[in-house]
Amino acid sequence: MKRLVVDHGSATDVGLVREVNEDSLFAEEPVFVVADGMGGHDGGDVASGIAVQEFARLAGRSFTLDAGIDAIVEALRSADTRISEYAAGQRARGQLDFHSGTTVVAALVVEAPAGPQWLIANLGDSRIYRFFEGALTQLSVDHSLVQELVDAGTLTPEQAEKHPDRHVITRALGGVASAVPDFFHMMLPPGSRVLLCSDGVSGMIGPTAIAEILGRQGDARDAARRLVDAAVAAGGRDNATAVVVDVVGWADESPYDAVVQRQSLEQKLGVLP
Repeated sequence: MKRLVVDHGSATDVGLVREVNEDSLFAEEPVFVVADGMGGHDGGDVASGIAVQEFARLAGRSFTLDAGIDAIVEALRSADTRISEYAAGQRARGQLDFHSGTTVVAALVVEAPAGPQWLIANLGDSRIYRFFEGALTQLSVDHSLVQELVDAGTLTPEQAEKHPDRHVITRALGGVASAVPDFFHMMLPPGSRVLLCSDGVSGMIGPTAIAEILGRQGDARDAARRLVDAAVAAGGRDNATAVVVDVVGWADESPYDAVVQRQSLEQKLGVLP
């Protein structure tokens, strides 16, 4: 079985407007997670913290694709239950309008006969990107009101970026929306760079700026820090969090057909017929 060799770095910042950082992250092989909490202090930060606690249980373990899907489903289910119970407890104590929830985007390295694959799951509008050979590709699909309008042809992507409801999400943990994730799985060749980030990064700096930073910074830790710093410098209207994972290589590497694998990925994401 081939073993994937990766390097990773992470960074987070409260930003210039919020008083509390409601983002949480976890980065320890084979699992990488970013969660963006909602509900204000003691709502969002607790919810995102619970989510990464559940995913942290997967660290240091090995998974097949099917076992990885089951593990992610269980982590999300457990986190959703804990967050809902926490919010119910706060309401029972007199905070009648208390709510707590979080987005989640996670990447888990799983074993497969052809070599290690990436299993991706997302809820909400936190994102995961692939950066390879100078090109940035969004791998996750936003669960948001404006994304639904874009998909329906009502809005253009450019209009969606400035829409007043662009932060309204349609899936999340915590009982505030559907908690059913989307899953994607794919092989990524050595030289690929994976970015997980909250919308405090992707909403403040566009794809061009993200690609420029990922292409310029050689070290994953420097890349994560520069992305977050750039989001804060652009206005810092939200908490900003980034996890960058570099695919260094395979311990037992075999020839890799980049064209075939790229086409396979695009077919999975609906780019090719």
